[in-house]
Amino acid sequence: MRTLLRCFAIVGSPNLADAPHLPPWALLGSAVLMEIPIAMIVACRLLPFRANRLANIIAGAILTLVNGFLTFVPPLVGARTPALPEYLFFATIETVCTSVIIWQAWTWSGVEAAVSSERIVRQPEAGITSS
Repeated sequence: MRTLLRCFAIVGSPNLADAPHLPPWALLGSAVLMEIPIAMIVACRLLPFRANRLANIIAGAILTLVNGFLTFVPPLVGARTPALPEYLFFATIETVCTSVIIWQAWTWSGVEAAVSSERIVRQPEAGITSS
């Protein structure tokens, strides 16, 4: 119930007089940030190696920077933050994971990618192929 009330507060429900009202551009920005990981799942299957690697580095950097600055910088500079302990927990996990994604994409070689996909997709010695 508390989470539902927070959701109504964020979108500016007229029933909650003290709720913060976010402008449409802030809601759009939040929606775009939520769609980046979803788009990356599709992109990793459709893009060629170089474009996939670059997209992972860019998307990971954007998410890491935004999440890091919104979560960890305000308390460091003395600003009051509405971050709850559970949000800080999930934000920390997300920041670490996106940092690992950036590192993996940065150190990912084309030869390694070709060998890995060959092992996973096609196993000619066993006579097993997948489409």
